[in-house]
Amino acid sequence: MKKIIVTVTNDLSTDQRVDKVCTTLFNDGYKVLLVGRKLKNSVPISRDYETKRIKLFFNQGFLFYAEFNFRIFFVLLFSKKNILLSNDLDSLVANYAVSVLQNKKLVYDSHELFPEIPELVHRPFVKNFWSSLEKLLLPKLKNTYTVCKSISDFYNNRYATNFKVVRNLPTFKKIEKSKLPFSTDGKKIIIYQGAINIGRGLELMIDAMEYLDDYLLIIVGNGDIISDLRERSENKSTENKVHFLGKLLPNELQKITPLADIGLSLEEDLGLNYRYALPNKIFDYIQAEIPILVSDLPEMKQIVLDYKVGEIIKSRSPKGLANQIQTMLKVDYYKSIKKAKQELTWDHEKTILLNIFKNLK
Repeated sequence: MKKIIVTVTNDLSTDQRVDKVCTTLFNDGYKVLLVGRKLKNSVPISRDYETKRIKLFFNQGFLFYAEFNFRIFFVLLFSKKNILLSNDLDSLVANYAVSVLQNKKLVYDSHELFPEIPELVHRPFVKNFWSSLEKLLLPKLKNTYTVCKSISDFYNNRYATNFKVVRNLPTFKKIEKSKLPFSTDGKKIIIYQGAINIGRGLELMIDAMEYLDDYLLIIVGNGDIISDLRERSENKSTENKVHFLGKLLPNELQKITPLADIGLSLEEDLGLNYRYALPNKIFDYIQAEIPILVSDLPEMKQIVLDYKVGEIIKSRSPKGLANQIQTMLKVDYYKSIKKAKQELTWDHEKTILLNIFKNLK
């Protein structure tokens, strides 16, 4: 039985893509070890495959990435394995070094254009570091895949690589609903779920709530601007319309999302990483059978055009956004969403993943 060691820099608990990949490989007969890091607030996890969390001294910045790769290098070096699977650029250095030293097959899953994330736009030195690392390592990799065609094309054109596309589609989900911890009587519910970082369009949505009297906005997730958003909501006097639920485990979130009337993915065009984004939440909304409102960006826009499951944002003004939300909720998307729900599932996508691992170079 071949053993795969999978590494990722998060704490494993909410990374649905990595869990799906590990579960798929495990069910196909591989022995899987998933390695991440342990945080103070990490919750216990139980998976069919083996997991390992490493506690670090540093949890952010350059020292975090350096320590993580240093520690992971020795974990990988002294563990039995046949294949290494590195998730994103921040775990690649250790994986690449061990693959060369021990002549092991290396697979690389790029979840995003890492040097192009908005947090690095105004940090040229840090951005250049990650870009240089990418330029050094990616052309040397033989087994690569990513989350959408735009990113695949970008890498293949820039580095003459051969990135395949394995979209981050969810498993098919039956509708289960729980209750929200506040009254929603007579209100339409708008939901955003995901990272609470810059460029997600959340400031715009909070401002739009001034014009949406019979609506509630639910924000699920955590991130570095959550305090700013709470303050913005208070300053706009919309705090009674905006509810922050924090970070939820996937099985909890799956029972919250179907309660909404519309799901948001309003990323701004803050560089190539957002421009080419195909967020998980879009597919989660479809599985929850709610229509979506997305940015006019190529990958997410194409889902709406192909499957007729919602609308593309027409105006990035608060009043224009509010008007569009009110109008689109008068449209019946049910049949289109039900069809898309059947097609856009991991069961269709995992065949590509398994073929990659069965034909490693």
